Amino acid sequence: MPVAVVTDSTAYLPPEMVRAHRLTVVPLTVVLNGAEGLEGIETFPADATRALGARRVSVSTSRPAPEQFAQVYRALLADGADGVVSVHLSAGLSGTVDAARLAAVEVGDDRVAVVDSRSTGMGLGFPALAAASAAAGGADLTGVRAAALDAIDRTTIFFYVDTLEFMRRGGRINAAEALLGTALSVKPIMHMPAGAIVVRDKVRTASRGVARLVDLAVEAAGDHDVDLGVHHLAAPQRAEALLAALTERLGDRLHDTYVTEAGAVVAAHAGPGLACVVVHRRP
Repeated sequence: MPVAVVTDSTAYLPPEMVRAHRLTVVPLTVVLNGAEGLEGIETFPADATRALGARRVSVSTSRPAPEQFAQVYRALLADGADGVVSVHLSAGLSGTVDAARLAAVEVGDDRVAVVDSRSTGMGLGFPALAAASAAAGGADLTGVRAAALDAIDRTTIFFYVDTLEFMRRGGRINAAEALLGTALSVKPIMHMPAGAIVVRDKVRTASRGVARLVDLAVEAAGDHDVDLGVHHLAAPQRAEALLAALTERLGDRLHDTYVTEAGAVVAAHAGPGLACVVVHRRP
């Protein structure tokens, strides 16, 4: 059996891609007003959107426990996998990578390799898919891990949010950055150059935010052929406008596109109105 590939629920891959690439997805937990639910299994984007729209709400997220990862790794190895490569959302956003590493040591880190994607959404999804393709092609543990790392270096994420308040509440940015985002009704555009969320640009309206995302994505694509991931949260029209503009701008250099709504974990920290584009430059 080839090397097995594990990722987490914040990759927001279409379910058919998860099945086709034989990925194993470990869910994070979302806590809405004290009620816990596994992302994508018990708690969905609409649940978080409703909760965030309420006057008094407590929304938080938590990583999987190391033992959850250990159980998954042991099961895959017991089923005959030669090894496991586990690719996860940025350590700058969550302790998920740390939990996976603790589990790898427990199970045997000569058989389990953990990779920090330094991103989330399809910024995580593209490296997970690259690892799965390498595994399907017969690559060993080292080769599958290398494929994930190479894909990370060829992937760039940008996203627009209506307000930085939700990220401030969740501790994903500091108060000063949140103030920048709310001053004079400025709308922030973020990126993750080293795995942490950083303000990239500021615009005045949502429409300009989408237009700026398009410009940044085209710039990130350069002269490469690319695949795109587009995410939104309770804003399907923004995702449609984003994809339509990028399709026109990139022309025949654009290949695979994946459009999904961000899940409850990202919803808890980004808030409704999120629009995100992930650019994956092909080799």
